[in-house]
Parts: sequence; structure tokens; C-alpha cells
Amino acid sequence: MYIPKYYKITDFNEMKEFVQKNSFGTIVTTKKGKPIATHLPLGLSEKDGDNFLTGHMAYGNPQWRTFETSEDVLVMFQGPHAYISSSWYEHENVPTWNYQAVHVYGTASILNEEELKQELTAMLHKYEKHRENPVLWEKLSPQVLEKELKGIVGFKIKIQEVQAAYKLSQNRNEKDYLNIVHKLQEEEDVSSQQMAKVMKGRV
Repeated sequence: MYIPKYYKITDFNEMKEFVQKNSFGTIVTTKKGKPIATHLPLGLSEKDGDNFLTGHMAYGNPQWRTFETSEDVLVMFQGPHAYISSSWYEHENVPTWNYQAVHVYGTASILNEEELKQELTAMLHKYEKHRENPVLWEKLSPQVLEKELKGIVGFKIKIQEVQAAYKLSQNRNEKDYLNIVHKLQEEEDVSSQQMAKVMKGRV
């Protein structure tokens, strides 16, 4: 990923936190030279000093069969993004777009049944634990679990490299920066307001 120096993030823990908060990723591999992609929620874990992304996809999805033949797997995560009008600057310039993106590169392998159950248990806990009637692994019937397990394939991606770009108007002076935050807060779309919150948090 092309990352100008203003926007490059190198703190691995910060990137991990971003992935945890923006865990719906895009997995990219190649099949006979053609890129293919799947959009999935993914987990992040650490074992024996290595970091892994974990997830599952439908058995009928042909992408999992490319894991053995793909030397590298790319997983992309995206945060809020927003149009930035140059009318918000003190001086003449052109409009741009602010965004946050993290690219993860690694090698993928298929989970065995026990590892898949652990991955599913962790994912249900993450997204259900705070709900009034949480749907947790141990609450589901064996019949339902057996049926669902037959229809999916679990995988893990051993992380080899992480790249992150946070384009948040870091190259603007303080007055312009604060005005951009203010103007984004006034926008009607949710993504612009989320971007304002991110930028405000970095002041």
C-alpha cells in the first residue's frame, strides 16, 4: 500500500487495536492469476509469540481452496472515511479524502475441527456477551452446531507484515485541522461524523 510519510502508522499495538475495532475485513488471494476476495468478520489472537487472524467462510466458497497455493494472503481493514472540502482551508487548494486503512499480509492454513470450535466460541462471545439474551456456543443445541459446522471452513492467517495508513489531515496547520473537524461534525452522513471523532481524538 502506498503510504506518504505524513500518514504512516508504525505502532503495531495501535494497528492491532484498529483491527479489533474494525474487524470486518476483505481477504484477497489469487486463483490462476486472478484476484478473488471475500468479506468476513475476523478475529485476532496471539499464540507462542505469533499473531493470527482467524475466521470462517462457507464450504461452497472456492476461495479457501486457494490458501494452500497462495504464497501470501492480503487482508484489508477499513475505518471511517470522509470527503474533505478544500473550502475548509485558509488557502486555496483542492479537495481530498480522509481515511484509515490497515493491510495485513500473511500465510493461511485450514483450522481443524477443535480449532474451528474455539474460533466460533470466541467470535460469539465477542459479539454476543453484552446482549440481553446472548447466543453463545454453549447455549446452542448439538443438532444446530453439527449442521452449521458441516457448512463452513475455518482458517487462520499467520501475520507476517502489517501496513497502516491514517490519512487524517496531519499535513494541515492547526487552524485548518480544527476547522476540518468542525465541518465534518456538521455533515449529515455518519462516516463524516465518525471521522471527526477520530481526528478530534488525535489532537
